[in-house]
Amino acid sequence: MLLILLVAAVVALVGVTGLWRGERGRAAKLEEDLARERAKPSRAGAPPPLKAVLQTAARLRDEGLGEVLRSSFEELAGLAEEVEPELRRLAADDGTLTIFFSDIENSTALNEGMGDRSWLKVLESHDRVIRREVERNSGYVVKSQGDGFMVAFSGAPEGLRSATGIQRRLQAPPRSLRGKKIAVRIGLHTGEAVEKGGDLFGRNVALAARVADQATGGEILVTDEVSEAVGEDDGFEFGEPREVELKGLPGTHLVRAVEWRDG
Repeated sequence: MLLILLVAAVVALVGVTGLWRGERGRAAKLEEDLARERAKPSRAGAPPPLKAVLQTAARLRDEGLGEVLRSSFEELAGLAEEVEPELRRLAADDGTLTIFFSDIENSTALNEGMGDRSWLKVLESHDRVIRREVERNSGYVVKSQGDGFMVAFSGAPEGLRSATGIQRRLQAPPRSLRGKKIAVRIGLHTGEAVEKGGDLFGRNVALAARVADQATGGEILVTDEVSEAVGEDDGFEFGEPREVELKGLPGTHLVRAVEWRDG
């Protein structure tokens, strides 16, 4: 949506100010900027609508702004309506998603002990591990802030494969993390959520976040909805259920730890 608004803003600026000369150069520059934006690893699975934005920028360059405005105004105006949010495409047939939260245990103390420069390098390496496993399992990074991630998967097996993959990679960390031990805690829950503006909202989102809060470093905790959504062929094993209270949610809830360590 941000990129579509960027294209619209450029069109409006050129039209209002009457600066028709050099419009093709500005459109070419816009196309380059959009291509760079597309290449950024900001989230797993960049949405297909970006291709339409790039094509529009190319037309601005090749045909000129006036022609595009005459022939394609409705197409430009309708781009937002054509966008099918990635999160909606991920939803299972029953409308559910598997929602994943993670963060680094004791991150504030680690930052204090390492110093900002070393901590930033650790975060960059940690982020690469998370994003690589999310992408490998067809997940979608909804948002990340600091050392925390919120990710959506179409099903529980994909979410669990990503979570166990992350923990195993951190158990034998990449070279960039050697000597800087971090422990990530992960929580997953499966349920319906409300999508708005590329974000997820609702009780099930809050529940997944609270489950992650209950995990310790190196642990993957899941709700019954997750453990019951995988079959024997998926190859996951779970510990005994434990009863916990989740902040802001009434009553008690059962969670299980995923047995992800080999041997």
